[in-house]
Amino acid sequence: MKFSFPLLTLALVISVSVVAQTSVPLPMVTGPLAVMPESYPLMAADRIQEVVDLAAAGYIEEEYIISGDANIYDRGADGQISIKTAAAPYVTRILVRRPVDSADFSGNVIVEPLNEARGYDWAFIWALSHAYFMDQGDAFVGITHMPQNIDALKKFNPERYAALAFTNPNPAETCGPQNTTSPSEEGLHWDIYSQVGALLKSKPSAGPLAGFNVEKLYMSSHHGHAATYAASFNARARLNDGAAIYDGYLLPSSDVPTRLNRCGTALAAGDAQQIVSNVDVPVIRVVPQGEVLGAIATRRPDSDEAGDRFRLYEIAGAPRMDRIYFQHLPVVEDQLKAGQPVSIGKWPYNYKCTPDIDLLNYPIKRYVIDAAFANLDNWVRNGTPPPRAERLSVKNAGTPEAAFETDEFGNVKGGVRHTYVEVPVASYSGNSPGQCGSIASKVSFDWAKLQSVYETPENYAAKVAASLDELVAERWFTETDAALIKAELVSLAP
Repeated sequence: MKFSFPLLTLALVISVSVVAQTSVPLPMVTGPLAVMPESYPLMAADRIQEVVDLAAAGYIEEEYIISGDANIYDRGADGQISIKTAAAPYVTRILVRRPVDSADFSGNVIVEPLNEARGYDWAFIWALSHAYFMDQGDAFVGITHMPQNIDALKKFNPERYAALAFTNPNPAETCGPQNTTSPSEEGLHWDIYSQVGALLKSKPSAGPLAGFNVEKLYMSSHHGHAATYAASFNARARLNDGAAIYDGYLLPSSDVPTRLNRCGTALAAGDAQQIVSNVDVPVIRVVPQGEVLGAIATRRPDSDEAGDRFRLYEIAGAPRMDRIYFQHLPVVEDQLKAGQPVSIGKWPYNYKCTPDIDLLNYPIKRYVIDAAFANLDNWVRNGTPPPRAERLSVKNAGTPEAAFETDEFGNVKGGVRHTYVEVPVASYSGNSPGQCGSIASKVSFDWAKLQSVYETPENYAAKVAASLDELVAERWFTETDAALIKAELVSLAP
């Protein structure tokens, strides 16, 4: 099937036809699309609410149109995957952030199916770990993969994104609470992930990452799409030599595998298929404290077995989200052009939180995620198992009375321990009561409490330094992030 791209007047268009090195068909590629004052990518790094200076880090951003045919899948009661509809056409976009110079490239590519929570693309994983990626020389590829996000792109710039489509090959099919039809089909995205990954590993002579020696691909997403792909498609989509397309998965939340198509059903609570297991590449799941009580049923043991390498990290005191996510929302002008309600990064909700809380800049989750990426890469490349952590301490687990056990400072026991809870100046909760439960809250110690615990600022600073040195040695934090924490926490101010 051929597609026309009205942006031909704006960009040098390269149609990439690569001799396939995989059993997965490679998509066609158009781009990079030109960037002009009146035509630029939605979610561009210089048009988010707190700009990331890519050039200063030696990075560049490029946007490509990706097109091809994708199967739509269904899941049987026994968990077996079957093709519901074969070879349905799609057109979407990818956003690539990479070193300008291939000599600075680490060989790693982080692939993120972009978040759809606000109805437009939102790069959660990039928001968390972009500083780490750029420090390492990793490339990042964000995939637009949901129909509502494509609709937002087409509203945002009808000419630039005219060709994009997730056309439903079964438009008369009805489903959902209202028994409705839809012109779009989200289930195309599973093969898109495979095809984009296969393209990146095929080392094309033109298109995204041409001239870059791609060695390892890691998939990560805040919602359950990476978990679904790992559980259901990792073994199915293979390179010609039988190797997995993605070399590892980092799952930064408790979100479980999702439905496979628009009319598919979600896995029932307690279904064993919600637990990601028996994936033949390493998987690290990181669950912040704010999600743990709701995810007890999906806990599983760590494993170093060759066909089931797995780690679960539960982070003491950490929320599902903190301020850094919202700093990566598009600027207000672009949100409006995409036809969506306005959200401001410094306070992102269009309603009052009850009770009132601060939107904390509480970086502990991102620091643990950075170290998890480093440990995942070391596991894949060198076979070095990551550290293990005990689970957070929960009493009455799995019942309505489930609650965390806390220490004398009001912080939860167990889990991934870090300087904020080991050398505390506050009591941290991974969520807040009321409407804004995904955000952390804290109760800062007063001066008398600080003095009774640490006696002098010098003692406090020494404990912070010792804690961070130990955590770096045990591979819970990177050296770079530990230095940032040290600089932040050496003040006694709560």
